Order: sequence, then C-alpha cells, then structure tokens
Amino acid sequence: MNAKENLSQGVRAEAPVAGTEQKEIWGSDAIAAVLRAIDIPYLALNPGASYRGLHDSIVNYLGNTRPQMLLCLHEESAVAIAQGYAKVTERMMGAVVHSNVGLMHASMAIFNAWCDRVPMLVLGATGPWDAAKRRPWIDWIHTASDQGALVRDYTKWDNQPGSVEAGVEAMLRAAQIAQTAPRGPVYVNLDISLQMAKVGAMPALPDVKRYAAPDAVKPSTELVAAASKLLSSAKNPVMLAGRCLRNLDGWNARVALAEKLNMRVLTNMKVAAAFPTDHRLHASPPANRFGPETLKMLAEADVILSLDWLDLGGLLKSAYGSKPVTAKIIQVSCDQHNHRGWSADHQGLPPIDIYLMCEPEAAVPMLLEASKARTSAVPDKPVVKAPSASGDAVSMSGVAHALHAATRGSNVCYTHLPIGWSGAYSHFNHPLDYLGAEGGAGVGSGPGIAVGAALALKGSGRLPIGVLGDGDFLMANTAVWTAAHYKIPCLMVVCNNRSFFNDELHQERVAKERGRPPENRWIGMRIGDPDIDLAAMAQSQGAVGIGPVTKAGDLQKAIDQGVEIVSRGGVCLVDARVLPGYDADG
Repeated sequence: MNAKENLSQGVRAEAPVAGTEQKEIWGSDAIAAVLRAIDIPYLALNPGASYRGLHDSIVNYLGNTRPQMLLCLHEESAVAIAQGYAKVTERMMGAVVHSNVGLMHASMAIFNAWCDRVPMLVLGATGPWDAAKRRPWIDWIHTASDQGALVRDYTKWDNQPGSVEAGVEAMLRAAQIAQTAPRGPVYVNLDISLQMAKVGAMPALPDVKRYAAPDAVKPSTELVAAASKLLSSAKNPVMLAGRCLRNLDGWNARVALAEKLNMRVLTNMKVAAAFPTDHRLHASPPANRFGPETLKMLAEADVILSLDWLDLGGLLKSAYGSKPVTAKIIQVSCDQHNHRGWSADHQGLPPIDIYLMCEPEAAVPMLLEASKARTSAVPDKPVVKAPSASGDAVSMSGVAHALHAATRGSNVCYTHLPIGWSGAYSHFNHPLDYLGAEGGAGVGSGPGIAVGAALALKGSGRLPIGVLGDGDFLMANTAVWTAAHYKIPCLMVVCNNRSFFNDELHQERVAKERGRPPENRWIGMRIGDPDIDLAAMAQSQGAVGIGPVTKAGDLQKAIDQGVEIVSRGGVCLVDARVLPGYDADG
C-alpha cells in the first residue's frame, strides 16, 4: 500500500436533524455541492457570520458529510489541521475562516502551509460587497476592499467570485491549482450576498474529472541522459534527498538509484523522511545543520544530485564557504514555479549544471533506468551514537529513548519534532515515519499539524506522535479539544523547558559579542513563576494529561501510559519537564 492511500476511516460527526424536502436552492448550496464533487473530505473551521450561508449548506443541504465540519477553537489550528492532513495524504482538505478577522488569525498558518508546499483550500467570506446591503457596523468592519491581499503573497491563487456560476468555476480552478506541483494553499473569498442568493434549480455541475490537476511533468530524455552520464561516471557522487512525496514507489526508486550508483545520501530534518536513515549509504543522521565532517564530505563530491533539496544554495555555501562550487550540480525540482518577491522562502540561488524541472518522483525512475551501475567503494559509514539520557533529570534524549522503548515493534508517525532534536535518536524507514517541520518556522503549528496528521492516519494502524516544544504547544493548545471532541487518537509529548529557549541562545550570543552578561539571557524568555500546568490544560479539553514528569525514573512509565491510551483510541499529552539545552543545532 502506498503511504498516500492511508486515508482516514472517518471520525465522530455531529448529525443534523433531517429537514423537509429541499424546495429552494441557495447560492451556498451550489458551492457546497462543488466541495462534495471535488472530494473535499473535511472542513476545519472556526465559525463566523460572514459564511453563515455556507455553514447552513454544509449542515442542512449536505447533512454534514463529504465534507464534514471539524470545529476548531482558533483559525490557526484549523489551517494547521488541514496542513497535517495533507502532509500525510498529499490530499487537499479545506479550512474555513471568518471574514478579514479570521483570515488575519489564520495568516501565519497559511504561510507555514505555503512554505511546506502542501495543497489546501482555504475558504473565506466577506460582505456584503454591495454597501447598500450591509448591516450597520458589523458588516462594515468585516468587509475589506481586497481581502485576498492579506495572503496573496503566500498563496498560489486567490479569487472573490461575483456570482454563483463564477463561484463554481473558482472552486474548480482553486482545486486544480492547489494540487498542481509545486502544491500550495489557495484562497477563495465568498461574498455573503452570493451565499444567500436564491438560484432556483441547482445549476448543472461540470464533470470535475475534466478539471483535475495535470499529471506530473517528466523531464526530457536528453536531460535525463546527460544527468545519468554524469552520475554513472562520477567518482564520488552524493544524493540530497529533499522534498519528496509520501508514496512507497518513490521511496523505493530513490533507494534503488542510490544502490545502483553506490551513492551516499543525506536527508534533512526540516522535511519529511525521504530515505531510510539506517541504510549503509545514508551518510550521516538527518539534521537541520550538518557538522564539519558531513560538510567536508559534501565539498569533496564531484557530482551532487539534489532531489528538491530545501535551501540547496545555503547548503553549498556552508560546504564550500567562499570557494567556487567544484561539484557538478544536478537539480531536480519544479519549485521555481512558486518563487515570488515578497517572501524569500526560495532561499539562496544555487549554481546548477543540469536542471530537471520536475518533481523527484518523475525523474528518479528515469535516472534509474538510464544510469550505469557504479562499483566504486564507498567509505564506511561513520558510527554516530545518539545522545544518552542525562542522569536523574528529564532530558530531550531521555524522551527519545522512552518513546523508542514504548513503540518498539509499532508503526509510528512523528508528526513534528522540536528544534534541537538529534537526527540520531531514531531511524526512519518509511515515508510516513516522519513528516518534517512546519514549513515557515511559525511557532504554534505543532498541535494542529499533529491533529490533522492523526485524522489522516486514523484506522491505518500507525501511531501519530507529535513531539512539541512548550512555546509551540501553549500558542495553539486548543487543537487538543478538536482531537478529543472528534475522537482523533494522537499523542503529544511536550519537551517543556519552560522557556523560549532558542531565543535565550540568541540573546547569549548577542551579549557575548557586546561584552555584556550572558547570565541575563533568560529575562523575557522564561515561562515560569507561575509554572503552567500543561497536563491540566489537556485534561480541561477532554484529553488525558500526564505530568509534569520531573524525574527521569518516571518518564518511561508516563510515555508507556500515553502510548497505551492512544493505542486504545484516546488523546493524550505528556508534559516532560526537560532540562534546557539542545542535542542538535537549530
């Protein structure tokens, strides 16, 4: 079974009371019908009057099925849930946000989804656009002259249709664009007047199959031949396995190509698992930043195959410094189609010798077939030991060891891992073992992504685990309620150092540079006096809360209990009071 086929088996839903036969059709009914036609499974939302027509249509016209509503307590969580779902399935679900105010709440999460290149349909509402129809005060402050401008620089497309017919087309176009690589969020803003308009009979819906996203583009045989020749004749090639899809066919093709070319491989903690990390050719543990030995190995390569590596230019700069890049660079990526001027998420500009403008999954099988096997010896893989647990105190490494022990023999999906988590803690042997970071480094995404991923994994037999920082959890902890209410099993383990610790390190460096006391780094950073009871926060929302766990001897029992609760279908949070400090560079 391909990873993308592990779809949710459904969650608890609020069942509406059956009404009388539908005699009139409204504009929002047509929009709802299109949502069903394009197979949107869920709509994560925080309610608002600006889309009251659409809300009614989902409930009373569609019966709250296909799509089903998932009530969220904050718009950021609604979008993050849609992001987590797409990270597992590569399938678009929907998020609905209320007017300009809801869109402003959701904007950071939309930016995360944009940088993460996941498909998503964000629906908004406004109005009435016709000022003569606005209610006093509230309709005026909830109407913006160009609402889509709030997110236009980090969505693939936005639209505000002026009629039901235009709305139907906008939904079809949005779905097509969102799911065309490089994927991303789209935003459709529905005027309340459009939603509330009587339209008579339901307009005939077009055949949605004729508006589907195009098949993956394949590179030219000439470029594949040139790249294969470089790889086959290389003395010291390296593969950078970056942003890749979740299917097993693509995973197996990457492994086969690396083995045929006897080529060492690197992977990145910022993106999802792309290559088995215990394979003999996986040169060093996945990392956010590589150490000197790995960078030296990269600088000594004569051919580098980048499979949509995140920040290829930055990595080459780290490896080569100010010296010219001597390796031949083969880039396989279509990400340039999404590059804009507002955000610099395109990263530094790398030198490229052969550019295959497509997704890795389209190019790798062709490279595998065209390449000639290399038999050159590969240096022995260095033995890297994961950091050991720290004495009697709870540590991040202790959390990793406890999770490994509690889940041995189980299929696990790490939906999120915190900054400072060492890539040597565990091995990833399946495309769903690890889903990568949030994309835009926006704090407050981890809980929602965990819930969305768990929604997609429900019934798959795979245990979703989000390992979060305390700052990340505190900003968006109400996503726990959505998981508990809809009975979406998931485990959140909070590595709680009671600080925005990454910024403590920044302040320490600044103080040392300026000859000032580094001991003051904690001021304006520490989350204490009073400490916050994270377990109680989870309990108050219907989940099981465990902790705070303050002794290393109590950690394994707490993690075991959490795994058992989630295995039985529950939602659980473990508050692990870890020592400040990182086992890897952030």
